[in-house]
Amino acid sequence: MATETRLRDGTPALTWALLPGDRDRIAAGYENLDPESRFHRFLAAVPHLTEAMLQNLVDDVDGVDHVALVRFVFDEPDVGLPAGVARMIRYDDDPTTADVAVTVAEEFRGRGVATALLEELLLERPRGVTRLLTRVAADNPASLAMLRRLGPTTVTPVDEGAVLSVTVELPPATEVEPAGAVPAAGAVEHAD
Repeated sequence: MATETRLRDGTPALTWALLPGDRDRIAAGYENLDPESRFHRFLAAVPHLTEAMLQNLVDDVDGVDHVALVRFVFDEPDVGLPAGVARMIRYDDDPTTADVAVTVAEEFRGRGVATALLEELLLERPRGVTRLLTRVAADNPASLAMLRRLGPTTVTPVDEGAVLSVTVELPPATEVEPAGAVPAAGAVEHAD
């Protein structure tokens, strides 16, 4: 099932749960990121996604403890371009806490993709998750600002200040409304 939405500038977009058929698009999208964006995603120099990483990022998405959404933007009619992916993974040792990650293609930055994906992800988050715990590069103020908009936030420098441990207390799921949602006449099935 896909949700029809629009970017801040009115560009049509579709968001759906990440599927195994999206694997090649995820790999290709990562290859198109600049080195700094790749570093910010994993807090390490990762030039290419390995088979094991793709297994974790795509194939291990179960919609229960690991939720991932992908957004496609339609700058031209009938031509969808992958704009971003957001995911939440529940921690095994604390079922009320999840890690979160958002990656947006370079050409779609500043158009509301990350914000809208996160808002939808909060609606689809693993049941019982009330807190996010993640790490962000200290030189990535955009990600930190995005996380702070989600709820009360605690930031703790780690790794000699190069990385920030960020905890966000989330609002109840019923208080979150997706930005840019467009009422649709019916749901759209995602075809691989």
